Amino acid sequence: MKDIVLLGATGYVGRALLKEALDRGEKVTAIVRNADKLKDIDNSNLTVVEGDITDPEIIEKYAKGKDAIISAYNPGWANPNIYEETLENYPKILEGAKKSGVPRLLIVGGAGTLFVKPGLRLVDTGTLPEAWLPGVKSLGKFYLDTLTKENDIDWVFLSPAANLGNLQAGTRTGKYRVGKDDLLVDEKGDSFISVEDYAMAMIDELENEKHHKERFTVAY
Repeated sequence: MKDIVLLGATGYVGRALLKEALDRGEKVTAIVRNADKLKDIDNSNLTVVEGDITDPEIIEKYAKGKDAIISAYNPGWANPNIYEETLENYPKILEGAKKSGVPRLLIVGGAGTLFVKPGLRLVDTGTLPEAWLPGVKSLGKFYLDTLTKENDIDWVFLSPAANLGNLQAGTRTGKYRVGKDDLLVDEKGDSFISVEDYAMAMIDELENEKHHKERFTVAY
């Protein structure tokens, strides 16, 4: 059993991560702004605390002595300031994680920086909806400019397929393929994974620790 802190537990991906972790017997401390959003979950392994996850001192306080932090932080896709807030707040989360002494930081990454062919990243193909670009570009910039240069904590950036939950939402198949920096596609050329299988891949990484200071990706 791992003892972890989960950031962003009330969001779309965060909820799936929380369910997967609890179903597998992990001990979870969820730091949230509004504890009422998790009042529907009754599990003795879940501790819900209210706090600002963009405050390094809050993260330091609750992550000290834990096995890992999993961050599903996202300012919100409809947030007009998502670009600025991602770039402002993710370094604070990283700072809090390092100050806490927690050995691992696992981050819900994006697919935008994956390569679709040599030298061409998904975000630069012109195929992503315009409304997604601020969130995609900011998380990608944090990964490329900050996380890849980070050596003081064992971090992981798990990029999903291009479509996360859009094509097979609600399905936990128990299967996925693992890649590194290239977008994974199936025999039809589609790139997708359910949020449930993405969560399974993340908790598999939590338990098995196969990746260190690197990004990897999962898809069907």
